[in-house]
Amino acid sequence: MALHTWLIYLLAVVGLSLTPGPNSLLALTHGALYGHRRSLFTIAGGSAGFVLLIALSMLGIGALLQASANALVILKFAGGAYLIWLGVQLWRAPPIRLTPDATAVPRKNRALFRQGLLAAISNPKVLLFYGAFLPQFIDPGRSLWQQFVVMAASFALVEFGVEYLLARLAHRIRPWLERTGRRFNRVCGGLFALMGAALPLTR
Repeated sequence: MALHTWLIYLLAVVGLSLTPGPNSLLALTHGALYGHRRSLFTIAGGSAGFVLLIALSMLGIGALLQASANALVILKFAGGAYLIWLGVQLWRAPPIRLTPDATAVPRKNRALFRQGLLAAISNPKVLLFYGAFLPQFIDPGRSLWQQFVVMAASFALVEFGVEYLLARLAHRIRPWLERTGRRFNRVCGGLFALMGAALPLTR
């Protein structure tokens, strides 16, 4: 993966990690309920789930590239349309509401890890999202395996860092998210739509 492509990818990943989702909200509530140290198990489980989903997406992309030389171009534009649709959905989403009852888990650390893992892999939209997002940065002339390692490691490390920060700031950021949730959703939704429109046109 070329350095400039990776830097654009890294910037996009940071933006995605800051967007509200099941795992970020789970890290936020577990940080409030159990403290940031125990939340590390939840966050590690989520990161492992994301790496697994990225691997599945890359396998599908690799199969398409072998089937057709134009598959990546088609996938880029289809993925861009999907990202725009996600942006519209996030724009229209209601403000975030966090309820401790919905996040009650067993006390064992491995149960926290399992819940983070399941939160990542149980949402089929995540797999569809990676299928739309990753092709925007893939160079078909380079090793798909090496690009997977770079993309998966970068995403996992950024997501881990953002979720850990949320867990540490849990008590301070929860009121802010609930108070400005609709505005935050619209900002993130607008960024999704812009990314979906711009990325397929880049080389």
